[in-house]
Amino acid sequence: MNKTKRALLELLLSDDVETTTQENNTCEIGGSKTKIVVLQRGWIVVGKFELNGNYVTLTDAKVIRKWGTSKGLGELAMNGATSETTFDPQPDTRFHILTTIEIIDCNDVCWK
Repeated sequence: MNKTKRALLELLLSDDVETTTQENNTCEIGGSKTKIVVLQRGWIVVGKFELNGNYVTLTDAKVIRKWGTSKGLGELAMNGATSETTFDPQPDTRFHILTTIEIIDCNDVCWK
């Protein structure tokens, strides 16, 4: 990965935190530990995100088989799973950063 791409990636994944209040909970959106990752070939995985070199490790990972939302992945990221959301168990998952299509910060309070 060239230096420019790496610097941009590090900026996007920085720990700058935007704190908001939602239903009397303090919610950390930007820089959250839990992220939904859209990978190549349609795989959508959620877990605790850690970047090591060119590889990402998702711990406490789950494949999202059915979103169960009316407003897409953004709703799932902000509000957590609904009664209609379906997950498949997934062991800790490691993938190359260039296989990602999108990385979505989740509301850590809703994803405990």
